[in-house]
Amino acid sequence: MLKIQEIREIIKLIDQSSIEKFTFESDGAKIKLEKRSGQQAAVVAVPEATPVVQQDVIVAPQPKVEAVQVVQQEEPQAVVAEALEDSSLHKVTSPMVGTFYSAPSPDEAAYVQNGDKVKADSIVCIVEAMKLFNEIEAEVSGEIVEVLVKDGQLVEYGQPLFLVKAN
Repeated sequence: MLKIQEIREIIKLIDQSSIEKFTFESDGAKIKLEKRSGQQAAVVAVPEATPVVQQDVIVAPQPKVEAVQVVQQEEPQAVVAEALEDSSLHKVTSPMVGTFYSAPSPDEAAYVQNGDKVKADSIVCIVEAMKLFNEIEAEVSGEIVEVLVKDGQLVEYGQPLFLVKAN
């Protein structure tokens, strides 16, 4: 089976390409990726079903779907949409699907807020994926213009989290 980092790399390559559908089979597992306009990519992991012989009759069991998620994107607010289109702003995007946390713990202050100055290596948030807490860096030096997601919100791969006005 593929490691999570390998799956992320495949998702990134498919996202950047014009490929609409991708299927990979290995070691009894199948991964399908499908892009649709207006929707996020769907990831489906399906173990291959092995036929069962019962009294000279072959019964093919239905494959069990482990994970399917197709999420309809919501229309962003007009102000946020204009800011996202501003090419002078850098978008800090989520490198994975997970839960966004603005602070290291619920009783502590957020890493950054609108108007805060950041460096390229500044931690701006945490994205939790599969019980692993991944610290996300700003990637550029500048000023946080907009925080695009709320604390505890589910985020998708490649979803913009912050807009940064680079120095």
